[in-house]
Amino acid sequence: KIRTYNFHESRVTDHRIGLTSYRLGEVLDGDLDDFIDALTASLRPSDAAATA
Repeated sequence: KIRTYNFHESRVTDHRIGLTSYRLGEVLDGDLDDFIDALTASLRPSDAAATA
């Protein structure tokens, strides 16, 4: 399961990164910037791993 869309609560949850947004309408209109930014950040190597 990648995302859950809860129309009753106007909520979207991305289970890969643990991000929940209560802007379902905007997300369905294509405003995925918060999710893209969080997913991109989660895929970057951490600073600690980069210096090891």
